[in-house]
Amino acid sequence: MNKRNYQKELEYKILQLPDSGQAPSLLLHSCCAPCSSYVLEYLSRYFRITVFYYNPNIYPESEYYTRAEEQARFIRAFPAGYPVAFTEGAYNPKTFYDSVRGMERLPEGSERCFACYRLRLREAARMAKEKGCDYFATTLSISPLKNAEKLNEIGEQLAGEYQVSWLPNDFKKKNGYQRSIELSKEYGMYRQDYCGCIYSFKERHPDKKQVL
Repeated sequence: MNKRNYQKELEYKILQLPDSGQAPSLLLHSCCAPCSSYVLEYLSRYFRITVFYYNPNIYPESEYYTRAEEQARFIRAFPAGYPVAFTEGAYNPKTFYDSVRGMERLPEGSERCFACYRLRLREAARMAKEKGCDYFATTLSISPLKNAEKLNEIGEQLAGEYQVSWLPNDFKKKNGYQRSIELSKEYGMYRQDYCGCIYSFKERHPDKKQVL
């Protein structure tokens, strides 16, 4: 079976958007400002976007708020095509720890990460439904370390469950990841050096003490 090209699917989806003078609405889950940069540059030409910052996985709490503030700052500074709104979800780390219970010792990129994808995408789908958005998506696929196939698989499953269209994507394609690095430098963004959760923190910084 041929592997799906989610970037080409996205391009086709954009070509099929109705030329009605009213851009469709998109609820875009974002993990951080750097990952959102290229995605907003690209998609704000075609969609009215609400960036949904929902990341209960982030450790420690200070890191969570640093990333949230940087996300909001970038949106204010960036000259998007259509206006971009920002909304922040609840920060309740217990929801993350509950979702990955029993998988704590698995490595990055494993089923533990897939459970985290599902947790955040489920809330994004729910929020998209609540807001009456036409589509939902996530910036996560821009990272070379994230599994775009699994992200799209989960997104499509949740689209059926919540009856909100999933926007297929693999934002690392077409030099998307490289462009996000360029934009991060241009806007002087804070860039973290680990994915976000306590487990990725430990893998990246094995000699550091945990932050309480």
